[in-house]
Amino acid sequence: MTILAAIKTVLSQYGDMTHIEVYQKIVEMKLYEFGAKNPVAIVNGYLRRYCVGLDFPSSYPVKHFKIIGKKGTKNIYALNSENDTDVGEPGNWQDEEILAEEKISIAYDAYKKELKQKILEHILNCPPGFFERMVIELLLAMGYGADELSGRVVGRAHDGGIDGIIDEDKLGLSQIYIQAKRQESGNNVGRPAIQAFVGAMQNIQKGVFITTATYTKEAIGYANNQQQKNIKLIDGEMLAELMVRYSVGLEKIHTYTVYKIDEDYFA
Repeated sequence: MTILAAIKTVLSQYGDMTHIEVYQKIVEMKLYEFGAKNPVAIVNGYLRRYCVGLDFPSSYPVKHFKIIGKKGTKNIYALNSENDTDVGEPGNWQDEEILAEEKISIAYDAYKKELKQKILEHILNCPPGFFERMVIELLLAMGYGADELSGRVVGRAHDGGIDGIIDEDKLGLSQIYIQAKRQESGNNVGRPAIQAFVGAMQNIQKGVFITTATYTKEAIGYANNQQQKNIKLIDGEMLAELMVRYSVGLEKIHTYTVYKIDEDYFA
């Protein structure tokens, strides 16, 4: 019997338990013979990696367990049925059960959130012309355009709502129009701005509207309901996320690799 099977057997027969109680029952029932120096930590690791609501690099996509509460400082685990995904608090830095790789994941999420905020702050402090060039570079980095020279800024005083154009092929037979609005948070883009953008597209079918703020519900609804045009709205949150994902305006300084045990190798 595997460790995972032993844990499921204990929770199935005895109900909800902490990871320490699960370990004790496995030993008592002689379901598995541990060879590790800290077998309690091994059981805890299995419970967390297969637990609903705990997603980190070495966690598993199939979730057999869930957290339903606490007993003192210890999480109480239960079997997770397919139609029952209600979970308690997934844990935080004060949770003494938290795994090392979870700490890395939590720290990275916090770091990335701060980084994205800094990206938006830098964009707002730059001239408008920089923002227009930047969004072109971002879309090219994402793979849009025939080559790295396929994007160009066209926005001027009377641009009709078009700030940039990307040629999807060498001859420019298929194009994407771009509108870039650099606005403070809370100054949301409304439906009239999207309508003007659609009008300026004329016979072009694809358009990307990018803002450092966000959009009103009316603007989002209008863009989604377009029948003749394919309009993609990118708000500040998505913009910063894409810049991180495609390393635009960023310099990589270090890379950490997170591992998990290859269970098949040790089987």
